[in-house]
Amino acid sequence: MNRKEFISHAAILTALWKIQNNSSMQSLLNLPDTEHTMPALFVGHGSPMNAIEKNEFSQKWAQLGQTLPKPTIILCISAHWETYGTQITAMDKPKTIHDFGGFPQALFDVEYPAPGSSTFANKTHEENPSIVLDQHWGLDHGCWSILTTMYPKADIPVLQLSLDVNKTPQQHFEMSKTLMSLRKKGVLIIGSGNMVHNLGRVAWDKMSLPEYGYDWAIQANTEMKSAITNHNLDILTNYSKQGPAWNLAIPTPEHYLPLLYTLGVKSEKENIQWFNDKAIMGSLTMTSFVLES
Repeated sequence: MNRKEFISHAAILTALWKIQNNSSMQSLLNLPDTEHTMPALFVGHGSPMNAIEKNEFSQKWAQLGQTLPKPTIILCISAHWETYGTQITAMDKPKTIHDFGGFPQALFDVEYPAPGSSTFANKTHEENPSIVLDQHWGLDHGCWSILTTMYPKADIPVLQLSLDVNKTPQQHFEMSKTLMSLRKKGVLIIGSGNMVHNLGRVAWDKMSLPEYGYDWAIQANTEMKSAITNHNLDILTNYSKQGPAWNLAIPTPEHYLPLLYTLGVKSEKENIQWFNDKAIMGSLTMTSFVLES
């Protein structure tokens, strides 16, 4: 049995377990509840170059790092880590992954030496055995390209939770709900992707424009925002049935699914604060939001 088959079989077997307290992680790390619920983020991360460029997007990330309460731990769900079964990085010193090509050497030189937390990962696995411990991944650019600007000191433990390719959108949303109680323990949950992300339709001749979106990209983004604001999860989890604009906006699901992880940890009374709400290069949107009480 090769590694791919092993992971696939393990995911099936663990899914059959009866998991007690699957809807809650109250005992995680035995951390006391904080007075306030930690905000949660969905961030449109866009190009990896945002990590080293000072632009309106990275400047907003820096502002968030200065204004949000300092997290005890950061848990990031990135578009760039897909696996068979849900996995969590379990090493104490995660490596910086440069999972891209064709960019300047300065980007490849970036290191984000934030610690991990094997303790946090092990407790997560104990609370939900379907989440498998990973010792090989690290921090990909969907994670570190944001955090280098938000928290440049790299002094907060960072872990990543993977996207299980076998889960339906509804199952991703349900998985996220099991993480909700972590916010009361100071854990910052970040979904990192893009609501509209179609690299095959990029208008390369419009790269220099500060804002440019195709009609279908703007339509899909507007309808997504409306569904989010109105808590219409049926639309958001059945995105493939929302018409041509959505199908063009989400040709593959990996950049969209982190959105569902952020929405899964949202309480009914929380406010949604939009930022970086722009379309660029025709077929990408940087639209992001903060969940805050």
